[in-house]
Amino acid sequence: MKIRYIILLFVITMIIGGCDIFNTKFDDTEEARMYEAKSFIPAPDDPPSLKIMTWNIKFGGARIDFFFDGWGDEVLMDESVVIENTQNIADYINEVEPDIILLQELDIDSKRSAYVDQLQYLLDVTDLNYGAYASQWKADFVPSDGLGRMNSGNAIMSKWEITDAVRIALPLIDQDGLTQYFYLRRNILKTKIQIGTSEIQVLNIHAAAYSKDGTKKEQIDIYKSELDELDSEGLIFVAGGDFNAIPPNAVNIVGDEFPDRPEGLSDDFEVEDYELTDMIDLYADYHPDLSPVDYIQYEETDDYFSPYYTHSIYINLPYEDDYDPEIADIDWNRKLDYLFTNDPAGWITGSNETHQDTRQLSDHCPVTVELEW
Repeated sequence: MKIRYIILLFVITMIIGGCDIFNTKFDDTEEARMYEAKSFIPAPDDPPSLKIMTWNIKFGGARIDFFFDGWGDEVLMDESVVIENTQNIADYINEVEPDIILLQELDIDSKRSAYVDQLQYLLDVTDLNYGAYASQWKADFVPSDGLGRMNSGNAIMSKWEITDAVRIALPLIDQDGLTQYFYLRRNILKTKIQIGTSEIQVLNIHAAAYSKDGTKKEQIDIYKSELDELDSEGLIFVAGGDFNAIPPNAVNIVGDEFPDRPEGLSDDFEVEDYELTDMIDLYADYHPDLSPVDYIQYEETDDYFSPYYTHSIYINLPYEDDYDPEIADIDWNRKLDYLFTNDPAGWITGSNETHQDTRQLSDHCPVTVELEW
């Protein structure tokens, strides 16, 4: 026991002293990891439009109640479960047929997901040919809850070649040194994609979920500044991801009456109340996948329902023991996932879709919208 205490004390001292013994840190800007499918499916040089998708896939965990969801106790999955869940995601991608996908919470080398490289797997079983990856939770060993090795982050998949990809570090949440060392390190994945003789910039973000110190807003503002710089240079972009923020005119905000707050929820997993100002600048300056007018017309304070919600915490599915048919519609309860473009023509009218039929694949549903090309 005394030896274990000494070893633990040594590890903590080394971490606080700045030694990266578990390989968790990144440079402010560094090259992203590049991927290719095992076999290529030719993509057109001059497509009439581009269908863009963003999707937080919950590391192939589907609707399993993991411990960090606030009340579950699951930590690790069997490989067969991970493969089945990832294949279900691939099947849906193949059904929708997007040209470019922005993914969040994708694992490439994590004990919790049986070390399955989900990006390589998805490339090999879809018609997307190229991928780029930027880790946001990486450690050779996470010494809590049996997590062990971790490598999870953001990815972009494309039918066309990704000619450049960089990981841009975002500010960390203000935490004690030991917690911060093993915690998520959010980032922007910034890529260039060559489509025939044209080029498009594609950017992906997964902003902080549990910040209570304004870090999430700071991360979104930095993301916006990256877009502003591209726009000032006359470069066309599509940008999106999981912002963990709600639309500027949303009615449904977290509070005492919010319908998905389980009793006994750990403070570690309790988000700050959503601010209606987080997304204002993005909505004001660029074209969102869904207009504020279209969004607000469906949202009502009494039943918390909208066909445009993209995320849920409360899990109320028919096969569960505590299923309550009276509150089944609460499953999707807020919009956190977005796509934006600075293309002067905006998105193709009527092309936006919020795919709420994916409720058993992840705690987020994908959003797609098309850009005339």
